[in-house]
Amino acid sequence: MRIKVIANLILLSFLIVACKSEPKEAHKAVAESNEHVVRLSPERPDLNVSILLDLSDRINPDKYPDEAMQFYERDLGYINSIANAFEIHLRNKRSIKINDQIQLYIDPEPADSKLNKKLADLKLKFTRDNATKDKILAVTERYDSIPKLIYEASILDDAYVGSDVWRFFKNKVNDFCIEEDHRNILVVLTDGYIYHKNTVLKENGLTSYLTPQTIRGFKLNMSNWEENIEAKNYGFIPANKNLNTLEVLVLGINPDPKNPYEEDVILKYWKDWFAKMGIETYELKQALLPSDMNAIIQEFIWDE
Repeated sequence: MRIKVIANLILLSFLIVACKSEPKEAHKAVAESNEHVVRLSPERPDLNVSILLDLSDRINPDKYPDEAMQFYERDLGYINSIANAFEIHLRNKRSIKINDQIQLYIDPEPADSKLNKKLADLKLKFTRDNATKDKILAVTERYDSIPKLIYEASILDDAYVGSDVWRFFKNKVNDFCIEEDHRNILVVLTDGYIYHKNTVLKENGLTSYLTPQTIRGFKLNMSNWEENIEAKNYGFIPANKNLNTLEVLVLGINPDPKNPYEEDVILKYWKDWFAKMGIETYELKQALLPSDMNAIIQEFIWDE
């Protein structure tokens, strides 16, 4: 009998200790789960985020292999970060204030009707009437799965028709990427070179394109590259004007390593081009690993 009582006391003590420690562990789990929750101002401006893909041969893993991570995989990582930053932005807004959208473009538009259907599925507009929790939480998932199919199809097709970035800025950016009373952000995924066979324009030193061959032909692969640009008025032909309500983030700059001044020339072309078109807020970033680019993307999109 005495042994039974002692046993019961030991069991009771164990249960008391367990009960006392359980809330502490539960609290710790909650704290850990909340540790990575991003808190943004609920009074954030409405976002209109557009993504323009350059599906030229720069994404060809056979022509431009990279041991660290293939360039098309980097693009997919960037797209995931953009969608995730947009999703977190929505989750931090008051539902009554939600009026935001995100979309992805390829230019020229694909002839493939199935591919166009996939692009249409990436055109998402959220308002106070349709912004359910499930729909918001599905943004990153959709922008993870569909672009993967687009890139895989492009690589499998092996045609690499290129991207008409210059003509997109000329003919489509106003209608596709700018909404009144929104913060308009265009993210361009490109290596920094611009070329499409249907848009090869030249006006004295200005062009609608830039390739490694252009840089060598203009003798911009020497230390006096900047003096040559100024003297010959080299640069992009302005494709538009008064784009002061558009912010641009260019990701994936990947200069030809054979020319130590290549990146300087590419950046100079883009910066001068943006200035001529009235784009005041922009950033141009190298083809970093997605893990390194994530914070850059978040900072740009979440900036108020």
